[in-house]
Amino acid sequence: MENSTQESHLRTENSVIYESPNPIYATAFSPTHPQRLALGSFIEEYTNRVDILSFNSDTLSLNPHPSLSFDHPYPPTKLMFHPTASPRKSSDLLATSGDYLRLWEVRDNSVEALSLFNNSKTSEFCAPLTSFDWNDIEPKRIGTSSIDTTCTIWDIERAVVETQLIAHDKEVYDIAWGEARVFASVSADGSVRIFDLRDKEHSTIIYESPHPDTPLLRLAWNKQDLRYMATILMDSNKVVILDIRSPTTPVAELERHRGSVNAIAWAPHSSTHIASAGDDTQALIWELPTLASPSGIDPMCMYSASCEINQLHWSAAQPDWIAIAFANKMQLLKSVFPNLLPTYALLFVSGVCFAFSYFDIAVDPVNNN
Repeated sequence: MENSTQESHLRTENSVIYESPNPIYATAFSPTHPQRLALGSFIEEYTNRVDILSFNSDTLSLNPHPSLSFDHPYPPTKLMFHPTASPRKSSDLLATSGDYLRLWEVRDNSVEALSLFNNSKTSEFCAPLTSFDWNDIEPKRIGTSSIDTTCTIWDIERAVVETQLIAHDKEVYDIAWGEARVFASVSADGSVRIFDLRDKEHSTIIYESPHPDTPLLRLAWNKQDLRYMATILMDSNKVVILDIRSPTTPVAELERHRGSVNAIAWAPHSSTHIASAGDDTQALIWELPTLASPSGIDPMCMYSASCEINQLHWSAAQPDWIAIAFANKMQLLKSVFPNLLPTYALLFVSGVCFAFSYFDIAVDPVNNN
């Protein structure tokens, strides 16, 4: 199989594109080593690839490291670096999901497989994992979601299952931690449910799809304000914003995509900004107002890719950078917020990012494609 053995990128002033020999789906930023990213392939074969790249924000360069690329069974459904590893260590812990949850150590010049977490002791078959989330408050915990309707909470330090819950009536598609012992999940049964490990017999349904059995695909919990989370529905152009204090009724619905939404990510440095991406080739950045207008909420800026965007991530270590994945490309976009950095406004147009002086020119980023 062809590997990424040399630098392959195109760049503009505020964006850079990496082109892989394989289709890309999973992406991850290292929170403690800002220059490090991971990419997972999506090949309809058993053997897939995970590549580790380094990003230099000064030179806008992305460089793969062939010695850090490794084979992965099946396409990884998610990649995630250890949320609080020491930046003094050059190595990183990387978790991946697919057939099983796996843990890898990424060193300077090699990658070592550390652990495979398998809770099926009696069968040679496993229920595929759709996603997982690493608890950033108690990082010994990783929660996984599976098509077998369960969520499993692993103690990765002891390599044991802390608990396994039948979380939903149908497949569970995503999971997200809110607090050390509180997580939420979404499912093909169309519900968002919150679980507390201190009371495993009960869960709270905070939202259900308006149309019965419309699956919810992704869930993002606002780390800057845990009262809010976001979810997306299958084959829908909506991003649904929820307030856990007001179950069942969304506080906002973001409806400016012209195709199905595939990915969402809250800003790691702001409680009021969220990004979304979808089949309409658009990546949109939204600022949530205190009070939504009757005509709905417009995104503050947009980016147009060359094809459907499958994945989006917002860097916690470098919060002015967002990664999107489409086809066999991963693009990093530099974002600037007028309310956070008041001297600039941002406009994404046809793959190029332009920064304008906010007080020199009036720009409506949404209407300037």
